[in-house]
Amino acid sequence: MKNFVFKVLVLFLSCWVALCKECTNSFPQLASHTFRYELLSSKNETWKKEVYSHYHLTPTDDSAWSNLLPRKMLSETDEFSWTMMYRKMKNPDGFKLAGDFLKEVSLHDVKLDPSSLHWRAQQTNLEYLLMLDVDSLVWSFQKTAGSPTAGKAYEGWEDPTCELRGHFVGHYLSASAHMWASTHNVTLKEKMTAVVSALSECQNKMGSGYLSAFPSEQFDRFEALKPVWAPYYTIHKILAGLLDQYTFADNTQALKMTKWMVEYFYNRVQNVITKYSVERHWNSLNEETGGMNDVLYRLYTITQDPKHLLLAHLFDKPCFLGLLAVQADDISGFHANTHIPVVIGSQMRYEVTGDPLYKVTGTFFMDIVNASHGYATGGTSAGEFWSDPKRLASTLGTENEESCTTYNMLKVSRHLFRWSKEMVYADYYERALTNGVLSIQRGTEPGVMIYMLPLGRGDSKAKSYHGWGTRFSSFWCCYGTGIESFSKLGDSIYFEEEGNVPGLYIIQYISSSLDWKSGNIVLNQKVDPVVSWDPYLRMTHTFSSKQEASQSSSLNLRIPLWTNSNGAKATLNGQSLSLPAPGNFISVTQRWSSTDKLTIQLPINLRTEAIKDDRPAYASIQAILYGPYLLAGHTSGDWDIKTGSAKSLSDWITPIPASYNGQLVTFAQESGDSAFVLSNSNQSITMEKFPESGTDAALHATFRLIMKEESSSEVSSLKDVIGKSVMLEPFDFPGMLVVQQGTDGELVVSDSPKEGDSSVFRLVAGLDGKDETISLEAVNQNGCFVYSGVNFNSGASLKLSCSTESSEDGFNEAVSFVMEKGISEYHPISFVAKGARRNFLLAPLLSFRDETYTVYFNIQD
Repeated sequence: MKNFVFKVLVLFLSCWVALCKECTNSFPQLASHTFRYELLSSKNETWKKEVYSHYHLTPTDDSAWSNLLPRKMLSETDEFSWTMMYRKMKNPDGFKLAGDFLKEVSLHDVKLDPSSLHWRAQQTNLEYLLMLDVDSLVWSFQKTAGSPTAGKAYEGWEDPTCELRGHFVGHYLSASAHMWASTHNVTLKEKMTAVVSALSECQNKMGSGYLSAFPSEQFDRFEALKPVWAPYYTIHKILAGLLDQYTFADNTQALKMTKWMVEYFYNRVQNVITKYSVERHWNSLNEETGGMNDVLYRLYTITQDPKHLLLAHLFDKPCFLGLLAVQADDISGFHANTHIPVVIGSQMRYEVTGDPLYKVTGTFFMDIVNASHGYATGGTSAGEFWSDPKRLASTLGTENEESCTTYNMLKVSRHLFRWSKEMVYADYYERALTNGVLSIQRGTEPGVMIYMLPLGRGDSKAKSYHGWGTRFSSFWCCYGTGIESFSKLGDSIYFEEEGNVPGLYIIQYISSSLDWKSGNIVLNQKVDPVVSWDPYLRMTHTFSSKQEASQSSSLNLRIPLWTNSNGAKATLNGQSLSLPAPGNFISVTQRWSSTDKLTIQLPINLRTEAIKDDRPAYASIQAILYGPYLLAGHTSGDWDIKTGSAKSLSDWITPIPASYNGQLVTFAQESGDSAFVLSNSNQSITMEKFPESGTDAALHATFRLIMKEESSSEVSSLKDVIGKSVMLEPFDFPGMLVVQQGTDGELVVSDSPKEGDSSVFRLVAGLDGKDETISLEAVNQNGCFVYSGVNFNSGASLKLSCSTESSEDGFNEAVSFVMEKGISEYHPISFVAKGARRNFLLAPLLSFRDETYTVYFNIQD
């Protein structure tokens, strides 16, 4: 019997590998969500026909599954017997699940601190969830069910003509359930319950268990191998949303709906296999099916219904998982977000069945993505696909890192950490969350997110193919995963370990509190804001409880791989603790009380990280990181850095002092009904229209006021600067200065003034006589001032003009400016990097909105 099982397994894996590329569509663009949306919206039937002629592939002939699962399912009893037989064959001794998996703590027990960046991101997302209209969300479901509708449907990917309609509603159910658990917002609870009730009415009206915003005809096309846009992808979102409503909000109606839906699709899949073969079912999986296996394994843990287990197995994509099982790094060309959810489902298969093969596949998958296909953000994919391994330098552009992929890769790493407690997975989670998730919101604007995270030279989140989305007319796949991500930011800070002495693993340092019921304490974690001028991460842990802890418990705190031991400290109630090397946990066990105080200080290091590209010509392409933060440079495409004789990073990367924010100013003037500002335009000083904050134009209109006499003084009022000699440093060109080239020369930005030029101005009271204005007088040319011109044109270069030479009316007004606080300001984590031709202002990628930036630099000795 064992030899038979071995032969079957070898045959199964061989089939996986032999036709591996047939897991995806032969016409790669067709798997792209962007391309599919445009194709299906097009009226060009000739184009559609040409594209679809390349659509489906010959399926994997998975003879192992064919032999195990009868081609003709005569009864449900036969199916259940097959399922149980298969499990017994795989492990004759029975499954013994590992007892040391770390447990998730309930989101209900974790509260983010309002001082944290994560709380602000969560709050922004909550505001968006509350904006969404119940009637609009369920409109297409009601239309499909033949029920009355109210209001109007949303647009974009939720438009009634879009084949993926309804997917965002599933995400909304998941996001709102997580957000309810995180915040217990009463209004949100009412809205999400209303959505579930409305969907239940639709399901009851149709009467079969089917529930979707599109008719079942799309599944007829799916099963007939005809073109259709991923109906199971959407069904997965709805099932997952309903299951989350049950899991996190105790909505039993949602669980009943889930089981009825699954019964309907169980019968559909059974019919396909009975009528054709299991190979025909595998063939249909060439279309994207989301995480159907994942949600079905999750459902099985609740119901223990063998039909749910069997159906989950049938959505495991063997031709792709087989690649991973035999450890082949051959995922290039695959649509990333089609296949990452399949891996997550296989991880759930391991947790449900204990089958070690699926532990291996998940682990290997994470290894190859990190080693060959991952960017410094922690993200992956270019144009939604994986490219050739270790060839990422050629992929940098605006269409990197689909946000959905980061959302799903976090799930992969989360499973792996719970299984292994290995630091590499905790570090990955922190990096991807910090750079790949927190970066996709546009500040604190509710419902404004991105699809792709550009990583090319001089690119911008605002100028990628999709740009920033809109609240009520986008609803891309990445909007769905986005609202989920920002609803559960507290779900991977703490993990529990069961045992005689309860243990708690703290893997993220985010200001928050945990009501740890197993330890009978409330843990309060306070993390000091990270800044560039003080390179330490400091956190304090205090405790409270309604009653004294009845037993000892253990806290295990992460010492990340990005820190070092030099300067690291830990104390408990003022007494020093021994710290392990980075990459380990410090473990402290005792009976905690309200008088205890545990503090940790970890150095934050600057470091460079080469892009994953093994071609020698690209060895110098590197990213710059500060602890977990990826630093991007404010540039329009410059990326050259020559380190020369520098022995360490600190020789060419220096922090921006805290005081510099107090020295930032903007010079404004009004002309007619418009406001204009002094601006650095391609290193020439011009007057431009007053810009919006968070744009390149805002950077160009901000200058640091360097006082000759007191270079470190802050500017708190005009009285501080009148009569002082100053220099003007453009915000995004650190180290350069505004230079006056005499009365006939333009004002320019330079780091090397020519003989006779000067970069020093004297600030004097505005010549227009107004209290709030100043004028900029050339120190080396008394009576000559920076002059905007009368009735100037936007974009015109500025020069010096002397009062004795000018005969124009309005001269005094043209040399008088309102000096305001700078439109832009330095992020607390800001540095200056010495470049080959110019210096770069570095800041965390998450802080950028519409500004252009460069993530990877060409760093050479």
